[in-house]
Amino acid sequence: MDRNEYPGEANMLVLKKTFVFTGYWLNNPPGARANSWTGRRDALQKMGYGFLLLFNGREYKELKASGNAARVGARDAETAARTAQKEGFPKRAIIFLDQEQGGRMLPEQRAYIHAFVDGLKRAGYRAGVYCSGIPYRESGGATIITADDIREHANGREIHFFISNDQCGPSPGCVFPARPPKPSESGISFASVWQYAQSPRRAQMTEACRNTYASDGNCYPPLSGAGSGLYVDVDTANSPDPSFGRTP
Repeated sequence: MDRNEYPGEANMLVLKKTFVFTGYWLNNPPGARANSWTGRRDALQKMGYGFLLLFNGREYKELKASGNAARVGARDAETAARTAQKEGFPKRAIIFLDQEQGGRMLPEQRAYIHAFVDGLKRAGYRAGVYCSGIPYRESGGATIITADDIREHANGREIHFFISNDQCGPSPGCVFPARPPKPSESGISFASVWQYAQSPRRAQMTEACRNTYASDGNCYPPLSGAGSGLYVDVDTANSPDPSFGRTP
C-alpha cells in the first residue's frame, strides 16, 4: 500500500495484516508541506514491512521556469540519496521518482528524469519512475503511454517502473485477493510495481468496478472501514520489498 500521510504505528500494525510492503516518502508528498514518514524506517522494518521508496518529482511548469532541468534533476537526486542514507536505507536500494504528469515527456521533463537517474547511480542507489501506464491520446490523434515513452528514451539507463493504472480493467478495483495480480497484468510488461487502486477513485477510470470501492469513493482494506480513515492506494509488486530497502 501507499499513502501520503503516515497513519501512525498502531494503524500500520493493523494494515500489516493485509499488506507486505509500504510506500515510504523521502520528501514531502504531493500537496503536502511536511513529510510524516521521516524516521519511521526502523519501526516499519520491525513490523515486517518491505519498502517502496518514493521521491516527489517536479512538474513541467517548474522545470521550464528553472532554465536548467538537468541541474534540478541532479540536485534532487543528491537530496534523495542523502535522505535515503540518513533514513537507514542501504545502497543499491531503488528510489522511485514520482512523475505525476502523463503523456509524452517534453525535453525538460526528459532531461530532469535522466539527470535524476544518473545522479542516483553516482550516489550508489538505483532509480525507478512512478508514472502512468494508461494510453493517452494526443491532440494529433497519436496514442502514447508515459511508461513506454520514458523507457524508449532511456538511452541505456537502468530504470525500474512503478506503474499507475487504475482503469477497470485491467485493474480489478479495490480488492485484496489471496493471489494479487502481477505487475505485468497492468498492460506494461516491464512493470515491477503496479498501483491498481487509488483513494479516492477516479470516476472515469473505475466505473466498471465502482462497487469495489467504499461509498465515499476511497479504498479501505478488509480490517478497516470508512470510519477508520485508513484509505489507501493499493499496489502489487514482483517482490515483497520492491525497493530492496530492508537491512539485515
